[in-house]
Amino acid sequence: QVHLMESGGGLVQPGGSLRLSCAASGSMLSIKKLGWYRQAPGKERELVAAITSAGSTNYADSVKGRFTISRDNAKNTVYLQMNSLKPEDTAVYYCAAGIGMYNLQVERTYNYWGQGTQVTVSS
Repeated sequence: QVHLMESGGGLVQPGGSLRLSCAASGSMLSIKKLGWYRQAPGKERELVAAITSAGSTNYADSVKGRFTISRDNAKNTVYLQMNSLKPEDTAVYYCAAGIGMYNLQVERTYNYWGQGTQVTVSS
């Protein structure tokens, strides 16, 4: 079993930055990929960024060049650095962990989910 806890969400003005953190605990040796998903009101949940245990990354087109995913294996923590935030980035952001290394963009391949953290971009 793996437990994920997100933090770092909040209210930020357009153009601002936030860093989300996801602390993982439990059977982490089985986890091969970590991802950040988001869900805006009235919309489906979508992948924002993901990273494998080998360090490969995948980003949604809408966040490329603005967001960066990284991981600290010693701390079992994955981060999402979000820069140049836009109002359309407003959503609940979820951390996810998967046993398989592939199919980073396929939501059903993630086995564990956090509770989510709200990010609001507004002036």
